Amino acid sequence: MNQQEILSFIEQNDIKKIKYAFADIDGILRGKIIGRQKFIDGLSDSYGFCDVVWGWDSSDMPYDNGRTTGWHSGYPDAPVRLDLATFRQIPWEENIPFFLADFSQPEGNDLAACPRSLLKRIAAQCQSMGFHAEYAQEFEWFNFRETPQSLQEKDFRNLEPLTPGMFGYSILRPSLESAFYHDLFDLLSEFDIPLEGLHTETGPGVYEAAITHDDVVRAADKAILFKTAVREIAYRHGVVATFMAKWNAHLPGCSGHIHQSLWNQDKTNNLFYATDQPDRMSELMKQFIAGQLHCLPHITPMFAPTINSYKRLVEGAWAPTTVTWSVDNRTTALRVLNRNENYTRVEHRVSGSDSNPYLAIAAALASGLYGIRHQLTLDIPASVGNGYVDKQHGVLPANLHEATKAMANSPIATELFGSEFVDHFTRTRDWEWRQYVSQVSDWELKRYFEII
Repeated sequence: MNQQEILSFIEQNDIKKIKYAFADIDGILRGKIIGRQKFIDGLSDSYGFCDVVWGWDSSDMPYDNGRTTGWHSGYPDAPVRLDLATFRQIPWEENIPFFLADFSQPEGNDLAACPRSLLKRIAAQCQSMGFHAEYAQEFEWFNFRETPQSLQEKDFRNLEPLTPGMFGYSILRPSLESAFYHDLFDLLSEFDIPLEGLHTETGPGVYEAAITHDDVVRAADKAILFKTAVREIAYRHGVVATFMAKWNAHLPGCSGHIHQSLWNQDKTNNLFYATDQPDRMSELMKQFIAGQLHCLPHITPMFAPTINSYKRLVEGAWAPTTVTWSVDNRTTALRVLNRNENYTRVEHRVSGSDSNPYLAIAAALASGLYGIRHQLTLDIPASVGNGYVDKQHGVLPANLHEATKAMANSPIATELFGSEFVDHFTRTRDWEWRQYVSQVSDWELKRYFEII
């Protein structure tokens, strides 16, 4: 609906409150409920929102190294604008109207820290090159029969999974929680996040969902909303969902794979597919893959943004560790799927479920476009067999500190995203690393307390 249709809808249905949210640098939705008149007044200009949301971490702790905002600036308001094209109603909250927002500005002076604004800028570059980017993200996550209060009381130990044991692709296990399982599928669809599939993965209480593909910005919108929507639907069933990349050292991690393809502008021709080429891979697809592989070591924090991300990126854990690609091989960083034109795509397997969809998808698209702009040659051969041992073309950073340092010093990252964004983002990741290394872990206590 356009603006006038939305205003008419709100008046005709006597709607008195509207909810909106935007994604911060960690991919956490921050937002408000506002009254009808406030909503109407802000449409012509913007809404003031305290810019502390760009100056603190996921636990609301202010950064000590920030430049975007901080005590030095007094944390003023920044103008946030609703994207009316994202209008939907929340079916589990009495169909309250909902909008996504960002800090893009009409004059083009976007807030560099805003992830959605960054993706919109990359998407515009893609369109200017003559391409339509079609994307989708899929997620794995664990479910527990807990509450936020019980998590705190248990100190996050001895948690009760929704179902026991390892049972991937089970038809039996979901029947134990059929109301929750079907609510996920049905309510997400009503919330304009239709799923291609939903099933159990291997691990106690773990599900995987594939979101239906869409235009790149709408795909990221759906992905960011998916993670919060799943948590909210889970709450209604006495369940807590976690999208940590690796919540337990003895269980598989949780991926956030990104599926990506480029089409012509009218979406009639998949530009990655070529019947007359080896493996049906077009020259454009090869350049796209070459760009992603070339840029990957420079921008890894965009796909793996937390300390925990790197606990998933280990050998033999269904997540990549090497700069590799292949045709239908789940041990490499990039996996080509191209049995027919409609579904030909490149699956980026580095991203975890803890990723910020806007940043992960922006990184994937920008690095692929980099390969096309620079006409890179795909000189890395396809991996055959075990991609974990195929290390001659590079390995992924081992931890967030190593990855952040590489990105902060990378001219490639600056070319892709601009110096302001790279400076802000890497400062936040440096902060995250310093919070981690200052802590004393249970492992250290058990290992050293008595005998060292």
